[in-house]
Amino acid sequence: MCDTCGCGDSEIVPVELQHSLLADNDRRARHNRAHLREDGVFALNLMGAPGSGKTALLEATAARWSGGGLAALSGDLATDRDATRLAAAGIRSLAITTGSACHLDARMVHDALHDLELAGRDVLFIENVGNLVCPAIYDLGQERNVVLVSVTEGEDKPLKYPVMFRRADLVVVTKLDLLPLLPEFRLDLLRENLAHVMPEPACIALSARSGEGLDAWFRWLENARVEASGPRAVAEPAAQRA
Repeated sequence: MCDTCGCGDSEIVPVELQHSLLADNDRRARHNRAHLREDGVFALNLMGAPGSGKTALLEATAARWSGGGLAALSGDLATDRDATRLAAAGIRSLAITTGSACHLDARMVHDALHDLELAGRDVLFIENVGNLVCPAIYDLGQERNVVLVSVTEGEDKPLKYPVMFRRADLVVVTKLDLLPLLPEFRLDLLRENLAHVMPEPACIALSARSGEGLDAWFRWLENARVEASGPRAVAEPAAQRA
């Protein structure tokens, strides 16, 4: 397990050390956010379990996006496969290989931003490492948090991993095209569970494969980008809220 975020042995990662690491991370995140805002780039932290459909959603977004240019930082433990897929879809992409770390942090993002050309890009997707625990702890400098959960994962994930969903600005339910194969899945129950943990429940259900629900995703994305460029941009990001 990761040796920096506290998901392992609590005696190996003392509370004092964890607080120090998070304080340094928050400082770096503020630095990232200031530069991204100065460049006019709207950044999202895209989180979800492995296989939840993060890369597929970005591919579908690139295929139909009519706004400005898109960029992505793609976190993975050992490969650049997702970044390669995104580049093939037309997104200016760079892989962040984390080794043993089960999440991205602000330093990793900062270092990668020096190698990712953002000129002409309006939106930066930070595709976090597949994980429903640690990524929510770390502010990366993003404006919004988006959490993906696929219909194959069941309705109980918000209750089992409340921190992740509590800090989400939007939850995207993916792989709707598989619903005919999952007659026991209840979208209404998933929304009900989200309401128990999200301060302001916001949920979009879609299929990157069929295109169902993508229009709602595009509307949310554009509205969030416009809101972030206004007065609300000075407020703390969701990752800072308890």
